[in-house]
Amino acid sequence: QVQLVESGGGLVQAGGSLRLSCAASGIIFSINVMGWYRQAPGKQREFVARITSGGTTNYADSVKGRFTISGDNAKNTVYLQMNTLKPEDTAVYYCNADGLSTKWFNSWGQGTQVTVSS
Repeated sequence: QVQLVESGGGLVQAGGSLRLSCAASGIIFSINVMGWYRQAPGKQREFVARITSGGTTNYADSVKGRFTISGDNAKNTVYLQMNTLKPEDTAVYYCNADGLSTKWFNSWGQGTQVTVSS
């Protein structure tokens, strides 16, 4: 079983920055993709950013130019640097990973709260 643990959420003023981290642990032979999703109150979970093991990145249009995803393959860890935060970025941010353990897996973290005040 693969576990994901996020950290780095918190309360920040509009225009500020936060850095989220997500570490995967357990029996992991390879990770194909790691990504971030978020869910605001009353809304569906939405895609934020993803990075492949080869370093290819994708971003939601709403965060392009403000958020940067990066990864450390050796540590099975992914980061999300969030700059110029807006109140509409307020949400619970979830980490997701897809890869190979003793079988193929797709796992979610427990989520970390990000609150941006205006």
